Amino acid sequence: MGIRRPLRRLIAPLTRTRTFRRIGPRALPVAERIMKRLTGGRLIVSGILVPSLVLHTTGAKSSGPRATELMYTPDGAGGAIIAGTSFARERHPGWTANLAAFPDAEVVVGGRRFPVHATRIDAAERDAVWARIEQQWPGYRAYERDSGRVVRLFRLTTGAVPSPFRGSQ
Repeated sequence: MGIRRPLRRLIAPLTRTRTFRRIGPRALPVAERIMKRLTGGRLIVSGILVPSLVLHTTGAKSSGPRATELMYTPDGAGGAIIAGTSFARERHPGWTANLAAFPDAEVVVGGRRFPVHATRIDAAERDAVWARIEQQWPGYRAYERDSGRVVRLFRLTTGAVPSPFRGSQ
């Protein structure tokens, strides 16, 4: 835990480079698949630096099952915040449309599966939520500015006690 914050501050600026944004969308899914096989799904590559989860949604168009590895930020009240930054691409990631259509989903955190309900973060809360996210991952909101779109932010809540989202309470 003690090394994560300095390592994060070192790596965060690299993730905002054009090179990372070009390579990341292709390289990270491969790295995630390898890590999933090696750890039986208990560890996510991004989880080495920040709290991470696997979001299981229902496809908005296909109605089929979908899974996406995401970083999350504990919201301080037992829930988690996730941001549809998609490496600052112009289009919203598909999982955001899935949650908008089917807000009841599941997450895997630390190898355990939990039901969650997703709620869009409203305009009045956006700045405070972004500030909280950037405490964890400095400069992350630059993805929103650079994408030219308003990133969709969601709060995930679960009835699990204790909360599966580390650092939530």
